Amino acid sequence: MFIVGGCMKTLYLVSIIIVVLILLVVFIVLYKRSKIKRLREKLEELERQRNLIVATPVMTELQKIEVIVKNEQLEDKYEEWKKRYEKIKNERFSAITDKLLEVDNIIETSGYEAAKEAIVDLEMEIYKLRVSTDNLLDEIREVTMSEERNRAIVTKLKSRFRELERTFENNKAAYGDVITNIELQFENIEKKFSDFEEVMEHNEYEEVVGVVKVLDEMIAHIGVVIEELPDIILLTDKIIPARVKELKDIYDKMVAKDYPLDYLKVPYNIEQIVNKISDIKTRLKILNLEDSMFELKTFLDYLDNLYNDFDLEKRSKKVFDEVAKSFKVKLQKVNGIVTDIYNQLDDIKSMYNLTEDDLNDLENVNKELYTTNSEFNHIIGDLKNKVLPYSKLKDRMTRLANGFGKIEEDLNICLKSLGSMHDDEIRAREQLDEITELLKKCRSKIRNYPLPIISNNYFVELSEANEAIYEIVKELEKTPITIKTLNIRVDTARDLSLKLYGTTNEMIKTARLCEMTIMYGNRYKPLDKDIENGLDMAGQLFFKGNYKKSLETAIAAINIIEPDIYKKMLNLYKED
Repeated sequence: MFIVGGCMKTLYLVSIIIVVLILLVVFIVLYKRSKIKRLREKLEELERQRNLIVATPVMTELQKIEVIVKNEQLEDKYEEWKKRYEKIKNERFSAITDKLLEVDNIIETSGYEAAKEAIVDLEMEIYKLRVSTDNLLDEIREVTMSEERNRAIVTKLKSRFRELERTFENNKAAYGDVITNIELQFENIEKKFSDFEEVMEHNEYEEVVGVVKVLDEMIAHIGVVIEELPDIILLTDKIIPARVKELKDIYDKMVAKDYPLDYLKVPYNIEQIVNKISDIKTRLKILNLEDSMFELKTFLDYLDNLYNDFDLEKRSKKVFDEVAKSFKVKLQKVNGIVTDIYNQLDDIKSMYNLTEDDLNDLENVNKELYTTNSEFNHIIGDLKNKVLPYSKLKDRMTRLANGFGKIEEDLNICLKSLGSMHDDEIRAREQLDEITELLKKCRSKIRNYPLPIISNNYFVELSEANEAIYEIVKELEKTPITIKTLNIRVDTARDLSLKLYGTTNEMIKTARLCEMTIMYGNRYKPLDKDIENGLDMAGQLFFKGNYKKSLETAIAAINIIEPDIYKKMLNLYKED
């Protein structure tokens, strides 16, 4: 049983292998047939192309040539083309046909690769044959279609020519002295049309190309003449001469008013324009308009720009005159101020101790001012010598004026610094009087109110205030005065004096309140032993000069009976 099973498996495996081999063989056969089929399709396509070449109407075109042959030159060409066609038809067509049969046989007998190579060679031969046939046909048609093509061209040229004739006839007055020349050119073109008909009559197809070309060039030229000449005459005879005269008058008037206009080279350029226009008018007589319109438009652009240049110079002069006048006044003023400062500088140095920065700032202003004066004088010199036009002088003057603001600002800082020194000195003397008066008030108050004792602290403050006043006096007596130090001395003395004044007022107020409170509280001594003891203690403190502690002790004692005694004493003090 096992043997039967093994045999079955073997048979099954063998069957599969056989089926695979059969499929492989079928695939190979079909693949080869597919390649052969593609080769035959390619061969059929090449045969179709051969047939199209055979169908090329070379013979038909040659028959047309045979009918129109009227001269020896064309007859020679006809014979040459005929021989070339016979060679193509009898030799190369037959060779291609034989090659097709040969390739068909190779496909059947020699296999794919050989057939493929043979088809490539055949394809190249057919291509060469098609090129030769097409070239031959083009050459023949160059003659057979020449009449139709050339007549179509000449018909269009004649239509354009008649249109130009009508334009000329309708506007003859616009062509000035060259009317005769234009009419002569029209006659020449008419003759060329006659020449065309003559060469066409004799089938001189090579000459007709030259005639048509000449006609095209002549009509193109006369077209430019008819269209542009009126404008050119108008520009050369009226517009440009009028503008030249007007601009020359403007130029002469501006030069008479001392405008520096040499940089524009107006006389030279106008002379060149006049000469060029004369040359253009000379060329117009022979209808030579080459570059004439371009040159005239260039002249117009130049003349228009010249108007703008003149306007620019006029505006620039106005601005320059205004800026220069204003600037000159400012410059003279600043020059005077700086000169005065330097004339008084020794006196200022003797009065005030100027810092290095103060002197450097002043020196920098003086240097900048010197540079500005030099530049201004240079600008005025250039103006007098007519070195530069107003448009450039205006720009330089404007820049100089704009930069002058920094000099004025720096000078103002210097003036404020010097001026503040004098103001500080005056203010220091005034405040010295005020501080001295304040100390006198302090002394007067102390003398007018008999205090039992004045504390040592008060005398220390009084001494400090007196010393500070003395320092102010010493600083004011110095030569030169150091303003910074003087200001410090004044501030110190003022602070100490105000402090002393406050201490004096507070001490007298406290002592007086204390005295009033003790006297008021004496009425309560018999009523309470603590009040009596408190008031006695307050009295002792009062006579020791401890007025604040004495007031606090007295108020604390009386508060036993009158809790609001302090407010009551303040009110009595204010009313007193």
